[in-house]
Amino acid sequence: MIPLEHYLIVAAALFSLGVYGMLTRKNAINVLMSIELIFNSANINLIAFSRFVSGNTDGQVFALFVIAIAACEAAVALAIVMALYRIIKDVRLDEASVLKG
Repeated sequence: MIPLEHYLIVAAALFSLGVYGMLTRKNAINVLMSIELIFNSANINLIAFSRFVSGNTDGQVFALFVIAIAACEAAVALAIVMALYRIIKDVRLDEASVLKG
């Protein structure tokens, strides 16, 4: 059986990669993928703690809610990126002020 610490290390690595990608990338698609990495690290933590600490399925249920919310967030964000691309023909976040008004 894999100990809890290994799950936490993998989740911390995914979270760190997500934050690094979110802070250093200027392309909106790359930023969205970095946010998905952060959500996946949270899901790993939820499921790992659910399995090792409580023994019930609350963590799995919360992880399903996180997946559903992430899907909705991705749909809305991709719609915004498509609108940005339609206006300025680029998806760099430096040019995102065009959509303000």
